[in-house]
Amino acid sequence: MYAPERQQAILRLARENGRVDVLSLATQFDVTAETVRRDLKALDRAGMVRRVHGGAIPAGQLDFEPDLAARESAFADQKQRIGQAAVEELPADGSVVLDAGSTTARLAAAIPVDASLTVVTHALPTAARLADHPGIELHIVGGRVRNRTRAAVDAWALRAYGEINAGVLFLATNGFSVEGGLTTPDLAEAAVKRTVMAAARRVVLLADSTKAGQEHFARFGDLSHVDLLITDTGLSPEDARAIEGEGTHVKRV
Repeated sequence: MYAPERQQAILRLARENGRVDVLSLATQFDVTAETVRRDLKALDRAGMVRRVHGGAIPAGQLDFEPDLAARESAFADQKQRIGQAAVEELPADGSVVLDAGSTTARLAAAIPVDASLTVVTHALPTAARLADHPGIELHIVGGRVRNRTRAAVDAWALRAYGEINAGVLFLATNGFSVEGGLTTPDLAEAAVKRTVMAAARRVVLLADSTKAGQEHFARFGDLSHVDLLITDTGLSPEDARAIEGEGTHVKRV
């Protein structure tokens, strides 16, 4: 088992049981205690768990929001695969909105230099990645920039997106589930996400499997509003079938 797969399994156990301890995990996964401590340290840096003496507990789901650097480094292999798969969903000579998020940023990095697209984004890192693509007509939506996500929010952003009718939205989320819908910790971010979902004819959600089942403070939509979910194989076939029951196609990569 590779480290990212083991870390996903540890995270699931922590959420199911409320706590995990180093020695039990070392026995279960047939690795050393030091390997488990490195896994817990990586999950702690990503904001997924909080380390305690002898183990870890799940991070509080309603109020914790890891910063951009932590999110970009967490589950990087899965996000890279999701971003690459999302390239196949880009329209030819069409218009897209790229939401703010570490996985949508992977898509931005994977867009070919010779792509011919109209791209709208309120995410500063995404705009910077695409600024040197000669075939991309890039539009940056302004507003108050949140330090934690480097995303523009509030009235300016909402007004600009209210004037847009794009072909495809590539959406990010902090949590998703059939019951809890699409959620994020911040109300201002949720308002922008809700508005961009109404600004596109097709919605493609890019989210790694660790976000499945997570519920945060601000809800901005339901899975029934999503046309396609691109995630990794950490999402179980049973969960994928439940999501598809909402009318959302699921692609596991």
